[in-house]
Amino acid sequence: MTRQTGTYQSSSVGDHEVRAFVPEPLPPSDPVLVLSPELDALHAQTLSAIAQLRIAGSMVPSTDWFLYGFVRKEAVTTSQIEGTQATLRDVVEFEATDKSALPEDVEEVCNYVHALGFARDELHKPSGMPLGLELLCITHRILMTGVRGETARPGVVRDSQNWIGGIIPGKAIYVPPPPSEVRDLLEQLETWIHADDPLPPLVRAGLAHVQFESIHPFLDGNGRIGRLLIALLLEHWGVLDHPLLYISLAFKHDRLRYYERLSAVRHRGDWEGWTAYFLECVREAAEDGVRVAHALHALVSTDRTRVVEHENATIAAVRLMDALPTQPIVTASSVSEDLEITSPTARKAVELLESIGILRETSGKQRDRVYSYTEYMRLLTGEDT
Repeated sequence: MTRQTGTYQSSSVGDHEVRAFVPEPLPPSDPVLVLSPELDALHAQTLSAIAQLRIAGSMVPSTDWFLYGFVRKEAVTTSQIEGTQATLRDVVEFEATDKSALPEDVEEVCNYVHALGFARDELHKPSGMPLGLELLCITHRILMTGVRGETARPGVVRDSQNWIGGIIPGKAIYVPPPPSEVRDLLEQLETWIHADDPLPPLVRAGLAHVQFESIHPFLDGNGRIGRLLIALLLEHWGVLDHPLLYISLAFKHDRLRYYERLSAVRHRGDWEGWTAYFLECVREAAEDGVRVAHALHALVSTDRTRVVEHENATIAAVRLMDALPTQPIVTASSVSEDLEITSPTARKAVELLESIGILRETSGKQRDRVYSYTEYMRLLTGEDT
């Protein structure tokens, strides 16, 4: 099936003439997007996986257990797609020690966490900003401040032509709309987000992501904001209660297919192919999230019992154990500060958890030692630590 999803306009970039793609407003039309029996079945399977993820997120004493790690896992992966080298361990260790061998990369990841937190807070406020242009611009400014791309006017809709791929515009893989069209296109997208549409919210989130990436409204950071938009929409439309889905991991597994699906929408109007791909990615991410959540829950429950039943258990040691899911790398000083206990009490709590194999010293130092909840980090990252 072929449909027209946009038109081309001639645009100039310096001495180069380019054909810039201007996408048609959502929803898809001529013909409209209708879920085939195959797509409908895939959508049902994906919703089932999402439901299991929601259950997994509610089975622990605090959703923060998973929210801390899952949000940072998405932040790390979405930043790695754009070229950063920081790992989840780098980020968690930086949060505990304020030190990193990759400070610029870690700051990019932390900016994503802060940007997502800001946007979610606004959407939950009774008088907060709606999900639209203003909110995305401020979120973009938070994302890009102090990191690579800081000179590319963070938070400001572009007023110059950009392009994707190729050293020069004439060799570009994709040229987004001319700057004169961008604001109108964003306003049309915002209108559609808040309008009634018979398509399921999960499908609509995928369409919105493609549309945002096609518009490419900023000079830098469009990929991260476009993936963050998915998380905001899924929560805004009630698909998830919290951003527990780290979908960037699925995109990263096969980046070539991701770009092929985007291109197929622009060139052939293949919204059906994109929707199938997007649903597969959501299902993969949700199933992985459920697997990791169950493993983390089992680990923390077992380890907490070990601490409580230990003959030398203290209240501080139990409190430290309870804090580890949202602080899996610690120092004695960070434990003292966060639990508001004395330094000797903090050291004793850390030493107890180290003695029974829950914490492991990872710095190799005699002073300013760093301790990792190693098995928790291994399960969360899927890597050996």
